[in-house]
Amino acid sequence: MFSSIVLVTRDSTRALLLSSIVSASVTAASGAHAQSARDTALDPIVVTASRLAQPQTDALPFTTVISAEEIRSSQAVDLPTLLRREAGIQFTQNGGIGQSSGLFVRGAETRQTLILLDGVPLTKQDATGTVSIEHLMLDQIDHIEIVRGNVSSIYGSSAIGGVIQIFTRRGDGPPRISAEVEAGSRGTTRVAAGLTGSTGATGDALRYAITASHFGTGGFSSLNPAQVPAANPDRDGYRNSSVSGSLSKDFGQDHQVGANFSATRGSFDFDSSFGDPTDVHTGKTDVGTAAVYTQNRFTENWSSRLTYSQSRDKNANHYDTSFGITDDRYRSSTRMLQWTNEIVLTPDWKATAGIERQWQSLSTDDGFGDLLDVSRNASSVYAGVEGKRGDHQLQVNVRHDRIDRVDSASTGYIGYGYLLSPRWKAIASIATGFAAPPLGYLYSPGFGNPDLKPERSRSAEVGVQYAWQGSLMRAALFDTRTRELLQYDPVTNLFGNVARARNRGLEVSASTVLAATTLRASLTLQDPRDEASDTRLRRRAQVLGSLAAGRSFGVWQVGGDVGITGSRPDGGAALPAYALANLNTAYRLADSVELYGRVDNLFDRTYQTATGYNQPPRGFFAGVRWQQ
Repeated sequence: MFSSIVLVTRDSTRALLLSSIVSASVTAASGAHAQSARDTALDPIVVTASRLAQPQTDALPFTTVISAEEIRSSQAVDLPTLLRREAGIQFTQNGGIGQSSGLFVRGAETRQTLILLDGVPLTKQDATGTVSIEHLMLDQIDHIEIVRGNVSSIYGSSAIGGVIQIFTRRGDGPPRISAEVEAGSRGTTRVAAGLTGSTGATGDALRYAITASHFGTGGFSSLNPAQVPAANPDRDGYRNSSVSGSLSKDFGQDHQVGANFSATRGSFDFDSSFGDPTDVHTGKTDVGTAAVYTQNRFTENWSSRLTYSQSRDKNANHYDTSFGITDDRYRSSTRMLQWTNEIVLTPDWKATAGIERQWQSLSTDDGFGDLLDVSRNASSVYAGVEGKRGDHQLQVNVRHDRIDRVDSASTGYIGYGYLLSPRWKAIASIATGFAAPPLGYLYSPGFGNPDLKPERSRSAEVGVQYAWQGSLMRAALFDTRTRELLQYDPVTNLFGNVARARNRGLEVSASTVLAATTLRASLTLQDPRDEASDTRLRRRAQVLGSLAAGRSFGVWQVGGDVGITGSRPDGGAALPAYALANLNTAYRLADSVELYGRVDNLFDRTYQTATGYNQPPRGFFAGVRWQQ
């Protein structure tokens, strides 16, 4: 079944890199008896895999967690830089930080992976359908949960590839103030500050948190003039200002009300492959969320949460060209009312049920007189149950979505786990899913198609998990088929349900502490294909891998990571395979002060993730952190 995947390792250099990563993964698993001294050795509680709080090792969908400590130690600045080190995740970017990005989880289309920010879905209804994740900076983020695979029956449309849930910082305990300053190559600067804490006794606590940051870089030319002579060879800079906050109040042990928000503005220069080398293009994107909620425990066995939220993605581009000056814009917004319930059936079994109502809207102006202002509603009902009996574990989810002007869909998930021993567990699952066409696909002037149908998918997965004393390894064989795939059809000049896709492969993720060294490794071998034409899907690699290591030596901490990405087709071009290495170090000057530095792209590799678009050369960065 997976013979076509194995063939991609024939290149000797790539095979050597792969064997190193696989060996690291096996070593991590076989050496898992070592007791970790880290706080992260404890089995973290996750909520994304089933909507129910559970230890990560109990999650049947393939779930990983990036903790606050791991984010800090990585010294990554933005979300794409951090996530591309994770199993099964691949990014494309039209230039450097802040430039337009694409995300593939298990080879799925960018719009087929759901991004949640504190439970609020980030959506973009324009003709790209891709959320502006390139503007999400890590200063605002506490931790991240990643669920791979088809979980549409839990989260609805756009969760065929998986779900990435981002949690911002929350307050608890005495007031804590933090600040950070960083500078480096290409005129890069970053400043951030935050305050978290709580007041009041248990049952009457008021929790608060606020974080603000600013990032700027002079950048480099996004397009390579040698490949695209029409591109302006000037540097394409980027500026980002972000703020997030939360406030909650307890009313006794069983009731809480709260609110949270986030706001990000990214301002960027960008290149175009059309026009003259003297043309100047600039843009501005605003991404934001806001939510209010009440969380209540009505009985010993029944808990409920009612949330009203809104997310928005707004963009404006300015074109100063030899043909004149034009501007275009779009605004995409989703409001959602959600009621979720958790019911404890027995000490070992829990159920969840809920309803959602969404109001989605899109307005655009292409600068040439074509205007669009459309909206639609979506209603959903879902339920699930999960629990254990002896060595057996089961999770079942069902969901029904009805989307105005599109269609309705019923989806399901069945996951089963069997404890082979205290350390080993076998896992299998099947699932169905769907993805509704964005409003821009349906109604954009000139190429929208109001007759589009939702994409449909079905998935199967079998795997094994090893967990012991803070070490964790999980390997899975997966197979996902998608029909009615949405693509632009050059024959009709409209969007259409014109393709079928299939991706099958092997995914491995491992983490442990071995000889006082923290290790994380991942490997993905996959075969993402367009079944209609029997060709590989555009820009998807068949081989992805990463290895990260870190160790403390008294007041010093050193770390590094290496990642490989296999060759990828991109239209009529082929993007060659590449390997990137990064190094970082930190020095604890005092209990509350830390100096740090890193080298990105250590060997100054030249590579591209989209044909013609440059990626960052080697860069040197240093900074200081202070935390009360």
